[in-house]
Amino acid sequence: MVAMDRRTALGILAALPAAPAAAACARTEPSPTSTEEAALAAQDVVRDVAPLGSPWETLDPFLFCVHHDDAYPAGNERMGPAASLAGRAIGRDFAGKDGWRMYHGDVVPGFPQHPHRGFETVTVVRRGLIDHADSLGAAARYGRGDVQWLTAGSGIVHAEMFPLVERDAPNPLELFQIWLNLPRADKLADPRFVMMWGDTIPRQLARDAAGRSTEITVVAGRFGELRPPAPPPRSWAARADADVAIWTLKMAPGARFALPAASPGTNRALYFFRGSELRVGARRVPAGQRITLRDGAAALLENGPDEAEILLLQGRPIGEPVAQHGPFVMTSMAEVQQAFLDYRRTGFGGWPWPSDDPVHARAEGRFARYPDGRIETAG
Repeated sequence: MVAMDRRTALGILAALPAAPAAAACARTEPSPTSTEEAALAAQDVVRDVAPLGSPWETLDPFLFCVHHDDAYPAGNERMGPAASLAGRAIGRDFAGKDGWRMYHGDVVPGFPQHPHRGFETVTVVRRGLIDHADSLGAAARYGRGDVQWLTAGSGIVHAEMFPLVERDAPNPLELFQIWLNLPRADKLADPRFVMMWGDTIPRQLARDAAGRSTEITVVAGRFGELRPPAPPPRSWAARADADVAIWTLKMAPGARFALPAASPGTNRALYFFRGSELRVGARRVPAGQRITLRDGAAALLENGPDEAEILLLQGRPIGEPVAQHGPFVMTSMAEVQQAFLDYRRTGFGGWPWPSDDPVHARAEGRFARYPDGRIETAG
């Protein structure tokens, strides 16, 4: 029998709603002609618009997305905040007091050990660091542009802690964690993660006719000739016909960008999380909105007066029932109940770490140590 306390995700997350390409290069992509732009600008390509909540609602094959953005202060000797924790609901601190949260951490912010089964987590770290440890004995420190893609499959327990390594400066952290479903045939695949180090994730700068830029970062899918590192082999994203894409777009004030069409039948949404106003085809949309696009259509994006940032999630729907309880996502409640039983019985391999919330040495660089002992370091 495995002890199940508040540190497991049965409490933690149930409480929460081709070859690598070079890094960013400044090259100008061909722009649509003025006639083509005018036609795109007049199209009604928006299916619906809804405010961003917490977490962000997603479309099949995605389950949800969380955007963490915390202005952590300098770190103390234990890599926690060098600040008072008074007034915080330690163990469940999501209020955002002083611009940051401890989440489920007691000393270091983050998410101590918790299980997953039946889906994948894609963790895109824009600023800051994450210390990973899991029930397979694997470990990693990643961030500052890196991505971890984890297939939980049949079951894994992991911790995601946010070490505040800088003692004389702030430690800002910003990340997306995206939950991507697995089809029933792959829900019990062997757990596995891959690291996509920041210098292997392709970026491209596109300029419109006026020279205003849009930077495209491609975590999954393809944009022109850009190909990101491959996801784990049992991922829905590993299937070319699944048309999965995870991109971020950073648009200069007033920039125009022609978003190429996805395949017919693909779900596609834009998460406009930073900026002031965006025109999508014929529709003007304020910031803080999810914009669901009609399938099979290209879209002209025209930014407003402030720099804008957008997360794009797209994929062909899996189209199977979704039964979820906290960190377990299956296709029936009977399978969810079996996941609870299996976790209580096996602990998905147990927990080989001395604490529920391990962090690596302050001076440790970005690395990954896989279950077979193989070690990678960031370039």
